[in-house]
Amino acid sequence: MSRSTPGHTCRLTLQLIGPRSWTDVPALLCYDATDPYAVRICFGEVGSTGAGERQVSEDGITWLLGRDLLRNGLDRPAGEGDVRIWPSQSAADVLFVHLQAPSGEALFEASRATVSAFLRQTDAIVPPGAETAALQLDAELEALLSNGGADPSGR
Repeated sequence: MSRSTPGHTCRLTLQLIGPRSWTDVPALLCYDATDPYAVRICFGEVGSTGAGERQVSEDGITWLLGRDLLRNGLDRPAGEGDVRIWPSQSAADVLFVHLQAPSGEALFEASRATVSAFLRQTDAIVPPGAETAALQLDAELEALLSNGGADPSGR
């Protein structure tokens, strides 16, 4: 995120649930107003840029989730396919996140309260329902039509 782009990040530790043990996995939830429908979960060692922003190491992995999917998963099972999210029925502060890729799958446990607080911060940046206005589609379309988004092939 650039400094001029409103956004929010939140450091958290997820627990990777394995067949015999659990492993702490450092992660960063990232929201950027220029992509108002999405939340990124960045896995890997989290550091600081020195400007108050946080970043994940180069060898980290990032998953893109729908902000509404994450919000819906706080209260009920949400998603299908590659990303599924649901609250624990036995522990108030547990949110399960299941990610599936061709290379494998992972089940994580996260703090429901932390994710909920993160989403409240994103709502203050771009309120739910106002995402389309935040996209500034008119400006993007104007740039494309005025050759501001010129075809790199030179056509």
